[in-house]
Amino acid sequence: MVADLKQKYIAYRNKRIIQKGPSSFKRSINRSKGGDAAIFILLGIVAVIMVLPMVYAIVQALKPLDELWVFPPRFYVVNPTLKNFSDLFRLMGNSWVPFSRYIFNTVFISIAGTAGNVLLSSYAAYAISKIHFPGRKFLFSVIVYSLMFNATVTGITNFLLMTYLGWVDTYLAVIVPACCTTFGLYLMKQFMETSVNDSVLESARIEGASENRIFWTIAMPMVKPAWVTLIIFAFKDLWNTGQNMYIYSEQLKTFNYAISQIVTSGIARSGVGAAATVVTMIVPITVFIISQSNVIQTMSTSGMKD
Repeated sequence: MVADLKQKYIAYRNKRIIQKGPSSFKRSINRSKGGDAAIFILLGIVAVIMVLPMVYAIVQALKPLDELWVFPPRFYVVNPTLKNFSDLFRLMGNSWVPFSRYIFNTVFISIAGTAGNVLLSSYAAYAISKIHFPGRKFLFSVIVYSLMFNATVTGITNFLLMTYLGWVDTYLAVIVPACCTTFGLYLMKQFMETSVNDSVLESARIEGASENRIFWTIAMPMVKPAWVTLIIFAFKDLWNTGQNMYIYSEQLKTFNYAISQIVTSGIARSGVGAAATVVTMIVPITVFIISQSNVIQTMSTSGMKD
């Protein structure tokens, strides 16, 4: 009898699905207009709080010197001026090392270090997550445990290593360490495991594709949001590189270091320092705006697993 009732219910349900469609048995949860408005207001408040530091930096750069030291600080400017920017560019032009050299150093280090970071992190993540070899789990555990060590703790060891390799006072002292970051490897490995299907890779291997071809034509396109996000983080860190313990030649120092030398010369250059802050943050913000859709996709799928 129970079996007959069950069959009648299944037949009735299938009939209803055919007549009204599958959506008839799905519960639809809709937010009220008041709930949507509350969420919109909350997100607006959070957005304003997040954008305030950037707005304040721009306002400070447009203030004359007599407004910079008004207390309490104001988020508006009464007499806006571009004199701080003109003074900054004038001081940059008077440097005994051309500022174009500082800019070249920063751009070269940022691009080379970012490219190396993405390349090595992706290759290592692919090998650890998709190629089964003895000790891969132990190797990954050691890499993750390296996050426990602060850069200050390993500073002496790194300096001795750089000295032994002859990389002190060269670009390699900044670029090579930037290519080997635990964060990049961890991010790429997690996405390789969750976004790259093993059956697709096995099919490509059966067809005779090499591991290098599989990596570039299958794995990397599937984890595009991850490596675009890694590009943003790596580029930001390298672009903001200032004084470095391995670089001593003035010709090899970065734009941020040169700017810091200009603005740390007294209260009279406070406006120049505010203008330098705006100039420095333009490039990272531009890179983020261009790639923000991939960053959002990375964050939205980082906790999902097939």
